[in-house]
Amino acid sequence: MVDREQTALRSPYRPAALLSLVEYEVEITDEAKARLRLIPKETRRLIGYKIFLLQRGLGGSVRKMRGSTNEYRLRVGNYRVLFELEGKTIMIYAVGDRKDIYR
Repeated sequence: MVDREQTALRSPYRPAALLSLVEYEVEITDEAKARLRLIPKETRRLIGYKIFLLQRGLGGSVRKMRGSTNEYRLRVGNYRVLFELEGKTIMIYAVGDRKDIYR
């Protein structure tokens, strides 16, 4: 009999819950929360889901920011979530459209 958990770990389509054993704590600044409220509801839900995946082991389209030691960006369609990684804490400090977020 095949062990389902072992098969899921080898599968390229494994569930997000099995991606990583490391779980991060997410903190969002007041400014990022205010910017998040201005984003359309459906996009806001997608950003929330991507942040959930990020918390479960840095899942999603994450890239390190150039010239920084601990700053990263998460791509969610045309929106970006900028955050700092400090140990096991993800500090989200900016959320916005990709054309405006880096200014």
